[in-house]
Amino acid sequence: MPRKSSLRTLPSLTIREAREWGRKALPASPTPQLDADVLLMSVTGRDRTGLLFRGDDNLAEGEEADFRAYIRVRQSGLPVAYITGRKEFYGYGFFVTPDVLIPKPDTELLVDKALSVIGEKLSASKKKILTLCDMCTGSGCVGLSVVKSALEQGLVSRENVPSLVLADISGAALEVARSNADSLCPPFMREKVRLVRTNLFQAVTGSFDIITANPPYIPADDVENLLSDGRGEPRLALNGDIDLMGNPTGKGDGLGVMRNLVPQAVEHLAPAGALLVEAGEYNAEMTEYLFRDSGLHDTGIARDMSGQLRVVYGKKR
Repeated sequence: MPRKSSLRTLPSLTIREAREWGRKALPASPTPQLDADVLLMSVTGRDRTGLLFRGDDNLAEGEEADFRAYIRVRQSGLPVAYITGRKEFYGYGFFVTPDVLIPKPDTELLVDKALSVIGEKLSASKKKILTLCDMCTGSGCVGLSVVKSALEQGLVSRENVPSLVLADISGAALEVARSNADSLCPPFMREKVRLVRTNLFQAVTGSFDIITANPPYIPADDVENLLSDGRGEPRLALNGDIDLMGNPTGKGDGLGVMRNLVPQAVEHLAPAGALLVEAGEYNAEMTEYLFRDSGLHDTGIARDMSGQLRVVYGKKR
């Protein structure tokens, strides 16, 4: 007869024990408990309430191993969103990979401002169909959130859902945006979405009532410092100190992309169209100057949740 193994299968961690272990395993994280909980929710399929009120439940077979593996990856510095492949933005769940920036709460201000413009433009006529372009779209979080929220808030109807162009220089980023458009948009909305791979507006045709953009605007030196913690976000989406050919500008102000984006965007704005761009608190005022220098009026800068200068806006005459 085969010899019985003397090894005893130990019970898996309870949810409460796993939360505590995960928290202690992430001392370098600014939010260790939140990180552990989000990773645990991803592994178990439970929500936060399930973690808190079923803390004595043992993790199912394989869940503990997966959770420990996730924690090890998080210890390397990789953000939780890249580990789980999900990030909430403006109330919607977006698919993300290291090919795109992780949507940030401050960027929701860009959506707020775009929705305000839609409300203004449609206040006189609910039948007008607006045209939108989200340049440097990445995951598509800004453009898709604008259109979905406009419908859900009653700013537009099913019949006059805006047409939306999601544009980016990165083919990999556009595949992420495509996945989000497919998963978040019902068919009648999805047919209004077009994806364009382009170097700024090089391959974009037509004019738009609203153009939004969250372009690379961080100075090159700051990008390297930012990525030194292992977060793994794409340099292409961060480094603003490059020209149209991707060469370093050497200026160190993070405005290399912006200097090309703004005048190109103005050319593609319809009469009375609005341009809304996210910028850094250190170069937002210079970005507003670029707006005015390109002929836009009624320009201004909106502050984010931290009180920092964030979204620059202006209108075409």
